[in-house]
Order: sequence, then structure tokens, then C-alpha cells
Amino acid sequence: MAEKKDARVILTKEDLIEQFSKCGVAKGQTIFVHTSLKSMGFVVGGAETLIRALLEIVGPEGTLMMPSQTWKNLDPSTGVHWEEPEEWWPIIRENWPAYDKEVTPAIGMGAVAEMFRKWPGAKRSDHPARSIAAVGKHAEYITEEHDLSNIFGKNSPVDKLYQLDGYVLLIGVGYNKNTSLHLAETRADFGSKKFANESSAININGKREWVTYNTQVVDDEDFIELGNEYDKENNIEIHKVGNADVRFMKQRPLIDWTVDWMENNRK
Repeated sequence: MAEKKDARVILTKEDLIEQFSKCGVAKGQTIFVHTSLKSMGFVVGGAETLIRALLEIVGPEGTLMMPSQTWKNLDPSTGVHWEEPEEWWPIIRENWPAYDKEVTPAIGMGAVAEMFRKWPGAKRSDHPARSIAAVGKHAEYITEEHDLSNIFGKNSPVDKLYQLDGYVLLIGVGYNKNTSLHLAETRADFGSKKFANESSAININGKREWVTYNTQVVDDEDFIELGNEYDKENNIEIHKVGNADVRFMKQRPLIDWTVDWMENNRK
């Protein structure tokens, strides 16, 4: 069992397996994981231990997926390079490295997601800014053919999770980190929906190209609000793993509910 001293907690792989199993994580599931490692307390072995624990629970018939986004590989005018002066933007456009799914690090996704994208057998989608990594039975299916323009829509990784009737696991993070909600944005009909051109550095036939593509503008400003309402209306239980608040839920009913919520609340 996990041992507590004061407000701190120490967790082994066995502790994680026990506690995540109590949350409902089980053999054969396909799960999109979003995590703050430090929120749980001291995990013996850190990110590696967490990944091993989750993979052991879902087993060879299960699949884990995590965000491995590289969102700084976008045009500086979109605000992703807010710390750099505008006069540097042309240099960034000309020299930002082309996305390489074997090499390019995930940006701001946390230590667990960064380790996971390099895990033995991991697959990673080809989108230069919004890639997803996956390990397990459905990893190749989830990550293949990630369209440049259709980032979160039909046949995107989050839509394939919907098709597989998979799950979302939020470990110490809120709905504002729940990437699946962007699928609902693509499906919902609301007047403020917008599309814009984005640009990224991509390898095409071995040569770096700065490619522009049109895609839906996504907005997570109301994700916490809608998430709180979803929790209340659907009696979503908030579990504990170590010190972390953990939500574990089916993705499909969440998306269907969120489409209705956005159509009723977004203008």
C-alpha cells in the first residue's frame, strides 16, 4: 500500500496498478491519457513506472494514447513564439526544424507523454503540430493518416478513439487538457466556428518545406465550464491516485453530450 507521511505520498508500480484499477481502468481498454506526474506525489521511477503500470493493466489487447503535440511548429504570427521578438519571425519561418516523428520532442505535454512517444513499439501520427502517440493493439490504426487540415475531425486520432468506444483518463489535470473535446468542436454546429490558415515545417521527399494548410480554429476557453457541468449531470466520480484527482470516463457519451452543450451555449 502507498505510505503517507504528512501531505506527501510515495507510490510504487503496484500501488498505481491497484489504485488505477479501482478507478475502472481494466484489461483490453483503449484509453487517451492526460497526466500531471507531480500531482500524484512521489512515484518511484517516475514517468517510466506510470507508463508500465497502465500498460500492465490494459494488457496486450489494450491501447494507450497520449498527446505528443509540437505546437511551436506553427507560424509565429499565431502567438506560439510569444517570447521572441517579431523581427525574428522570418528567421523562425525559414529555419524551424521540419517535424520528424522519431526525433521531434513533444512540447509542453509533460514528462510522461515525452517518454511515451519513444516507448518501444510506440506509433506517432504525422501531423507536424498536433501529433498523437499510441502503444498497443490499435496504435497503428489510431495514428495513421492524420490529415493536415482535419486535425480533430473525422478519422483523426480522437475520432478513431470514438469509433473504438474508448476512454479518457485525466490524471491530476482538468477538462482544459482533454484533447477529445476538440472532436466535439468539429461536430457541433455553432455560429462562431472559424477556419484559418496555419503553417508548419514538414519533410517532403527528404526536403524541408514550409507548408500552409486550412483548418478549424479550436477554442478551449469553455472546457472547464462544460466539464464541471458534465461532471454534475452525469455523476462523474472523481477518484484519487496518490494525491491526484483522477477522472476516468467513456469518450463517446462525453463527445455526444458536449456537441449538444456547444450548440446550446456557443454563439
